[in-house]
Amino acid sequence: MKHVIACIDESRMAHAVTQYATWSAQRLQTPLTLFHVLDELRYPVNSDMTGNIGLGSRESLLEELAELDERRNKLALEHGHHLLEAAKSYAEEMGADDVHLRQRHGDLAESLATLEDELRLLVIGLHGAETCDSDRLGHQIETIVRNVRRPILAVPENYKAPTNVMLAFDGSDVSRKGVKMLAESPLFVGMPIHVVMVGAATADANASVEAAVSHLQEFRHQVSYEIRAGEVESTLRDIQQERNIDMLIMGAYSHSKLRQLFMGSTTSKVLSRATTPVLLLR
Repeated sequence: MKHVIACIDESRMAHAVTQYATWSAQRLQTPLTLFHVLDELRYPVNSDMTGNIGLGSRESLLEELAELDERRNKLALEHGHHLLEAAKSYAEEMGADDVHLRQRHGDLAESLATLEDELRLLVIGLHGAETCDSDRLGHQIETIVRNVRRPILAVPENYKAPTNVMLAFDGSDVSRKGVKMLAESPLFVGMPIHVVMVGAATADANASVEAAVSHLQEFRHQVSYEIRAGEVESTLRDIQQERNIDMLIMGAYSHSKLRQLFMGSTTSKVLSRATTPVLLLR
């Protein structure tokens, strides 16, 4: 069975990540896995000190440094385990009844790639431990978005259970697949959906958006839509604020303006300025 997997670290984001992941797992009726990765760059498995000690240094000093590194790694693993246990307790308080814990030592993006076959939805914080007090994104988000081929929910620090969503749509084949995924997912059952196309309101654009709306309505979604000219990131942000939208949904579409959201600086703008969750459909 596929799981909702939540990335837990030592930042303040861990609490919101747990909340959104628990909400998602309950809506999807799927198990929840809380996942912690001990960064191999900060905590290498084996430290080679030979290049740092000059000739004539005592061998016992090398041994002592290696022992200190081993102890440091052990403490970091224990700390990560406590983070996972605390998150599990909170998830269970929210009503989760099938919670799993996993911990690895290595690179986060590479570790997630190995779990892709069992991943239904990935939940990550918009900011990591090193960026939680700034507008900068966590340094691994872009790598994860590029490499994990599953839906990714990037969440802010403050939790609010979503009650409505906005779908960024561009009319491409991949875009229509995203509409199908959204229509059939239990994650958004009963929620109003606002479909937005950024661009000129041509006859083809209207027909494309109306077809998407019709498909969503077939699955009994309450749907509204609009086409608005403008720069993609700022236009989406303006509409979301005007309509008090709780979650933005968009995809990595080929040969479209929205593709830039995942390949260039616009991605960082959207995510770094986000105050609500952003669901990235793949």
